[in-house]
Amino acid sequence: MSAPTTRDRARGALWGLAVGDALGMPAEGLPRALVAQRYGLIDRFHPGHAEDNEIAGDLPAGHVTDDTDQAVIVGRLLVDGAGRVDATELAERLLAWQERMRAAGAASLLGPSTLRALQHIRTHGPSPTSGRWGDTNGAAMRIAPVGVATAARPLQVLVDRVVAVSEPTHNTHVALAGAAAVAAAVAVAVDGAGLPEALDAATAAARSGATRGFYTAAPSLAGRLECAVRLTLEAAEAASGAGEAEQVEAGSRVIDEVVGTSLITQESVPAAFAVLALADAVRPGGAADPWWVCRIAASLGGDCDTIAAMAGAVAGALGGRQALPAEAVDTVARRNPTLDLDTLAEDLLELRR
Repeated sequence: MSAPTTRDRARGALWGLAVGDALGMPAEGLPRALVAQRYGLIDRFHPGHAEDNEIAGDLPAGHVTDDTDQAVIVGRLLVDGAGRVDATELAERLLAWQERMRAAGAASLLGPSTLRALQHIRTHGPSPTSGRWGDTNGAAMRIAPVGVATAARPLQVLVDRVVAVSEPTHNTHVALAGAAAVAAAVAVAVDGAGLPEALDAATAAARSGATRGFYTAAPSLAGRLECAVRLTLEAAEAASGAGEAEQVEAGSRVIDEVVGTSLITQESVPAAFAVLALADAVRPGGAADPWWVCRIAASLGGDCDTIAAMAGAVAGALGGRQALPAEAVDTVARRNPTLDLDTLAEDLLELRR
């Protein structure tokens, strides 16, 4: 393949997010051992199983969840607001989305931090305290459009936009650090950087984001990100003589047992970057292969659809839309016909320009 253009990288960020979300959907909330028993290393879209996965329910194969839907809402609000997101409008659109999902019988609804904050906004209007207790990964999972719409430098401009978009629902230092890390990695990748630069940008942005918002008892997101990457790479290196599958297993075990895969920001965001590092260690250049990245992330269990969405957004920006299997993109597009991610990517790039 030829080197991806900026346009292709922008499209890849959004499609990587959606593909990762859909690939991880049936395994969300399940233990990794059960995912391995049922699917192995996930290599295609599967439907949800309502009998033991109330989150995925009976969603058909290739269907996205709230990760993609909320990212699209944020992206369109950015476009409508010329780079700004109105907190009241964000609340109304997200609450309206939940009502549509509930009416359709979907189990994938707003997360606890987001719902609490939006109800506060609807009742009292927007304020800095509406997101006072938002420390889960809702801000990070939907932030990729900011990375597409905003240049990576100067970093402070990017972080300011992340905070403005996130603080209505997730105005804590750990949530803002996690969202800033994902947005910065996407932003530098859209600019043409590789994985090392994306990891550096994510760490720097996490440190900057951690100076904003309300304090909550959580460890350093940047510190956990660096530790997650290091421990995962060490595990993969130790298994390097045993083969590709063994390396993936060793690295995934560390992510599952040490880094964590829950919906709290300080677990799932470092896990997403550890997956990128693992994919690259097992297959040189693998971080720019969003399908490979999403397969590893989706097989983790836990909040694996969100981890796959975040890692997929970065990998898609690194490798471009062209690096995703056309069949995978077509499947997600057919199953979710209202997404129109190519048009959204174009509109977000206009903001960047």
